[in-house]
Amino acid sequence: MYVLITANRNYSSWSLRPWMLMKGLGIPFEDQIEPFTNPINYDEFRSFSPTGQVPALLDEGRTVYDSLGITLYLADRHEGVWPTDPDARAWAQCAAAEMHSGFSALRNDCTMNVGVRVTPKPPSGALRLDIARIRELFAEGLSRFGGPFLAGDRFTAVDAFFAPVAFRIRTYGLDVGRGQAWVDHMLAHPAMQDWERQALAENWREESHEAELAAAGAITADYRTA
Repeated sequence: MYVLITANRNYSSWSLRPWMLMKGLGIPFEDQIEPFTNPINYDEFRSFSPTGQVPALLDEGRTVYDSLGITLYLADRHEGVWPTDPDARAWAQCAAAEMHSGFSALRNDCTMNVGVRVTPKPPSGALRLDIARIRELFAEGLSRFGGPFLAGDRFTAVDAFFAPVAFRIRTYGLDVGRGQAWVDHMLAHPAMQDWERQALAENWREESHEAELAAAGAITADYRTA
């Protein structure tokens, strides 16, 4: 069985991608959590990944690292990772790659924290551009392929790649226009709700992640129970 190594549910957006992909497609795996305990966890994480980062997938003596690398690896072995329709498949792969390499202002200014709600500070120009592009991407996918997922009527890797964005949109109250329909659909997905339940029950906090959250705006609600 695959072993998927991930980090804190509240913070780790990169972990959520392959976790959500495998859960959403019903690919069995052993779930191993290695929490962020310091601002830099490189030395600890090097014990299971050459990059010193999460996520990592262990399979048959192989270590497959990076959320995109894991997705490509799984796509070679399982159906349904990408849409079957050629147009939807091409769009989904481009959108997932764009998410993987871009949207730095969204990542930095709206750090992922599943369990809280925040009134954000006024957005920078870069963040406004990122949000506008998210809005455009979501509208295009839903319009071209009919929804309720981004590339059609079935969950695929592009939805997994934007799953952390769904949590960010809710946390910070970001306006994504008609793309809110996809956000609501994803947040209702059983796997997303499972991730959220785990996030709310986590009993640890990591100082640097909490500092990033405080810098993002005013916390208006904190639903973390531990």
